Amino acid sequence: MLYYLFEYLDKTLDVPGTGVFQYITFRSALALMLSLLLSTIYGKRIINFLRNQQVGETVRELGLQGQNEKAGTPTMGGLIIIFATLVPVLLFARLHNIYIVLLIVTTLWMGTIGFIDDYIKIFKKDKEGLKGIFKVIGQVGLGIIVGAVLYFNPAVTVRTDTGRTDIFKAGINTTVVLPVAAEEKSTATTIPFVKNNEFDYAEILAWTGEGYEKWAWLIFIPVVIFIITAVSNGANLTDGIDGLAAGTSAVSVLALGIFTFVSGNIIFSNYLNIMYIPNSGEMTVFISAFVGALIGFLWYNSYPASVFMGDTGSLTIGGIIAVLAIAVRKELLIPLLCGIFLVENFSVVLQVSYFKFTKKRYGEGRRIFLMSPLHHHYQKKGYHESKIVTRFWIVAIMLAILSIVTLKLR
Repeated sequence: MLYYLFEYLDKTLDVPGTGVFQYITFRSALALMLSLLLSTIYGKRIINFLRNQQVGETVRELGLQGQNEKAGTPTMGGLIIIFATLVPVLLFARLHNIYIVLLIVTTLWMGTIGFIDDYIKIFKKDKEGLKGIFKVIGQVGLGIIVGAVLYFNPAVTVRTDTGRTDIFKAGINTTVVLPVAAEEKSTATTIPFVKNNEFDYAEILAWTGEGYEKWAWLIFIPVVIFIITAVSNGANLTDGIDGLAAGTSAVSVLALGIFTFVSGNIIFSNYLNIMYIPNSGEMTVFISAFVGALIGFLWYNSYPASVFMGDTGSLTIGGIIAVLAIAVRKELLIPLLCGIFLVENFSVVLQVSYFKFTKKRYGEGRRIFLMSPLHHHYQKKGYHESKIVTRFWIVAIMLAILSIVTLKLR
């Protein structure tokens, strides 16, 4: 909203200094600072409100050290993340940008699913919460919306170099020569660590003959649905001990912010020889607000946690990360960038599968890990929560750096 106000003051009234709001970097910095302030200052008020409403966590007996001490800790803390993200975005972002619209819809959509799940657990005294089938339906619904918009909306385009060049002034005695950006609709994405690394989902249908491109949505939308479902569930499983999900997510989102900024800037994308995605740079404002909200949430969620994010937060985080990666054409990098989510997911799948297999074959179920997801395995081995979280953060940082390196390592 403030963006449009200052745009009016700059272009219509020519008020000095108001033109600075046209810069994504400036608005991103403001969004980051405001989200940090909102999550730390108003976060305490939200926690007190949740405590007064007796929105406390019901802890299942899992035999983990310090587990019983967490009983009654307020949950639904994801409301802090959602609030501290959306307010700066509404103030500083260009709200008519299709990517910003999609991210706002994703935040509210997944936040609502998570809120319903937490509400059933707390107020209906049902530890299972929202039935899995309804969660999946919600995730699939969002995947259809996101996939359809990215595929059919004319504002979602990528650059195709035509071989022609534009020469323009970039400063005193400085010229920049760039390819003319011929924007086109495309389902192309990026394959990490591969030279000439663009892959078009439409090519999967090339065997059907001429005109196969118009049916690319049959591949693209199911892929989007799968990614959103997998990443949101991965974030949900990772949210098990104080500060783990919020910290690792902040690292991944920050890396996505770098990808978003360079992909949305024609100069940087040309220099790095990566796909230029017009209008995508505006997502940097959302990402800055989101990172600030996650870091601010850690003020209260770090050990010992004063609040848990609940499914309200974890499902929202996973959904946002998935949509960001898809929008910036880096979804194939998710297994590396969100490696923590992937390992947590696989640890559960392996544990359950192996238990069922051994029970069927030997009559007695056996386990690979002491407990799943993986962070509980280390708790069972006697590691303190803080040590586990810190080491997972370090791994997340290493994975993020390696992901960023793929900009040039091919």
